[in-house]
Amino acid sequence: MLLQAIEILTGCYILVQGNTVAAMGSFKGLKQVRKIVEDCIKNIKHPVYHIKELLIKRELAKNPALATESWDRFLPNFKKKNVKQKKPNTKEKKQYTPFPPPQQPSKIDLELESGEYFMSDKKKSAKKWQEKLDKQSEKSEEKKRKREAAFVPPKVRFSFCVFIYVSVGFSFSCRVTKSCYLFQENTAGLSESAKSTNDNEIADITKSLKKKA
Repeated sequence: MLLQAIEILTGCYILVQGNTVAAMGSFKGLKQVRKIVEDCIKNIKHPVYHIKELLIKRELAKNPALATESWDRFLPNFKKKNVKQKKPNTKEKKQYTPFPPPQQPSKIDLELESGEYFMSDKKKSAKKWQEKLDKQSEKSEEKKRKREAAFVPPKVRFSFCVFIYVSVGFSFSCRVTKSCYLFQENTAGLSESAKSTNDNEIADITKSLKKKA
């Protein structure tokens, strides 16, 4: 269906065989076909969007008033979405050398270098046993250090806790003293207000008695 639509709009005959596209037609139509094929291969734009653009251009070409104007405002703008694509495996090629790599020393060569080749079987077994004991002693020492590290008292944490305790106690004592002082002030204010109310009541009673007399 897509091929037929492109053939009708471009006026070209298109044949697809595998990864090859062959087209035959006018110069203008071949340019349009080439652009459609290249955008499709490079995954830039789907052929459907090109077909929509060609349909719009075909309708605009019929209007002679728009012959001298640009058609960009009439054409749709398709935004490409950022789709994750597989990254190609770019492995670094090693530099070619015609010479083979150097031969690795064999077990016998290593024994000749260390002098174990000329040792007796008893000495070899004794040496292996000694190496095994050394490894075991190293591992046991590491385990012992880890166990002892758990029982070491943390000095920094202890001092920090003491500081927090002292600061909290100080703030608590300050709050208590402030609250007591405020309570005393409130009680003093209440006693003064009670005295003033009593004096006012006595003055009112004396005034009323004088009026009656």
